[in-house]
Amino acid sequence: MHIHALDTQTKMARPLLWLTLLCTSLTFKSCAGLRIELIHADAKANRTVTERMRRATERTHRRLASSMGDVVSAPVHWSETQYIAEYLIGNPPQRAEAIIDTGSNLIWTQCSGCRTSSTGCFTQNLTLYDPSLSRTLRPVACNGTACALGSETRCARADKKTCGVLTSYGAGAIAGVLGTETFTFGSASPSANASLAFGCITATALTPGSLDGASGIIGLGRGALSLVSQLGETKFSYCLTPYFSDAANTSRLFVGASAGAAANGSTATSVPFVKNPSDDLFGTFYFLPLAGITVGEAKLDVPASAFDLRQVSPGQWAGTLIDSGSPFTSLVDVAYRALRAELAAQLGGSVVPPPAGAEGFDLCVAVAQGDAGKVAPPLVLHFNGSGGGAADLVVPPENYWAPVDDATACMVVFNSAGPNATLPTNETTIIGNYMHQNMHLLYDLGNGVLSFQPADCSSL
Repeated sequence: MHIHALDTQTKMARPLLWLTLLCTSLTFKSCAGLRIELIHADAKANRTVTERMRRATERTHRRLASSMGDVVSAPVHWSETQYIAEYLIGNPPQRAEAIIDTGSNLIWTQCSGCRTSSTGCFTQNLTLYDPSLSRTLRPVACNGTACALGSETRCARADKKTCGVLTSYGAGAIAGVLGTETFTFGSASPSANASLAFGCITATALTPGSLDGASGIIGLGRGALSLVSQLGETKFSYCLTPYFSDAANTSRLFVGASAGAAANGSTATSVPFVKNPSDDLFGTFYFLPLAGITVGEAKLDVPASAFDLRQVSPGQWAGTLIDSGSPFTSLVDVAYRALRAELAAQLGGSVVPPPAGAEGFDLCVAVAQGDAGKVAPPLVLHFNGSGGGAADLVVPPENYWAPVDDATACMVVFNSAGPNATLPTNETTIIGNYMHQNMHLLYDLGNGVLSFQPADCSSL
């Protein structure tokens, strides 16, 4: 769950987030859409490959150990995201840093009332946002429209007038008040501003290091309080550069009119989102109709029902979801066992034990340095496509195998039913962001489809 933040001097010299809104008015609807640059959280930390893989593996396993059953809880994988962005808030603007999360809705940042000694607030790299210094902050009343937009908000007990924020994550909980404020992405010019409802957080009880120096979260989920919803947009896309690429190659998130297929000549494949079972917590996720998996030329003997959206206990649902915030992919037990057995058979004598210190890996091979992506066959994820047809996502070896040292590569797909997993994550397949590398993914919410297209993300 640890997110590494960039050092302050680097961040001050180069903003992580560039966003163009060509509207001149401060409305929730943007005219041209957003273009956001993201940098992998470990990119400039001078971490070794072994350290990066260990951190990402820890985040994945902690994701599986969390519960999604409480209807007032947001998804927990925000604390495992590897891509962060910087923005300005208020007038005059104050710097803030956010983890971009497609699996939660609330936009929030720690405020000056948050004191680590008395309220458990976490340490962040930038100065806390001080609402008393801003001319554009407006508190939201209990009867305000924004207060009724999500399960994360409620009427504050103290005065029965102020709209409060209270939501929990796998790493703990946050609390504060809801307000509206001017957000500036990229530049301080008026044309780059948007007025958004956000949580001004004054108390937290989070696992130390959960955000690793970031100021808060910008949610991109399905809920009404997410950035996409507040801007009145119906689509967004992102393209994530590889984990081990040059730190200067930033990833990109596009919201609104700027989101679209990559103009590289490759064909985009579309699959429909599975209808969410409710409008509460589970209404946040992007569920997909995964039907099967092929390894090389071998189709795994796994029933399609293992991936279906289904109720596993009262109020709890499991299925297959795509999660840009979870580092690695996790498969339901029956699919994971079949995948591991087939790969072990195909790789034969290349299989070696994990090296000392590489905990959590279950299948590894000996490789020459730099050849981690050449040791295994590609995976093919088979989906039920739009219109009832089939749609396949080809996952190259480098998107599900990774180097753990100079001589060893390991499979970075894990079993959802790990020793510490809880309902419903232990019965859920999660397609994590390591499989998204150099893939342009377009979330078309208006038409209810996800499109994916191979791309050189560093060139977009």
